[in-house]
Amino acid sequence: MANFTSLKTVLLILLLLLFSSACSSDKLSSLLGQVESLNISRGGYTLGKVLTDSQKATALKHPEEAANPLTFKFRDGDLHVVADKTTDRVVILYERYEAATIKKVQALVGDLYLDFGDPTVMAHDKIIYWAFGPEGKLSEKQYRNDKDVKKKLNILATVKLNSDIKVLEKKDSAQIGDIYFIISSEPVLKLMSP
Repeated sequence: MANFTSLKTVLLILLLLLFSSACSSDKLSSLLGQVESLNISRGGYTLGKVLTDSQKATALKHPEEAANPLTFKFRDGDLHVVADKTTDRVVILYERYEAATIKKVQALVGDLYLDFGDPTVMAHDKIIYWAFGPEGKLSEKQYRNDKDVKKKLNILATVKLNSDIKVLEKKDSAQIGDIYFIISSEPVLKLMSP
């Protein structure tokens, strides 16, 4: 009788774990769908969207080591792509340049402005954020107003650019430094943490 009771307990725990995993998977799928609808794209890849067959072929040709066992990572030109192993949906896009000239920094910033419009926040002339809520990109005014009244910000995704040198430096400056941008969804990444 004791073995039967412990077997029932083990089965119950397994069922709860399976149910919990299914609920988590459904929640992740729903969240990725919301993120995809924001249409945050770079280099033909869209955050939250399933990779195309052509993109999957690129992933097979140019794999990189992924930090999270639930994901796979690859490179397409200068763009690094991280996708969910189960669904093939994009969870991170980023580019990184070491020893970049001010010309490269300003060109990248210009590209991101063209892609995403005016940023939500700019800090120290070295960090630029574009923040997206369920309805789309948050304006700087909306972001600041919500922060001032301590309203909880519902941010689904961000584009963050970080530069070692000031992005508004004179074009003839000889400074060089590292620069990167990352496109991601913190709520998605939290659900995917192992």
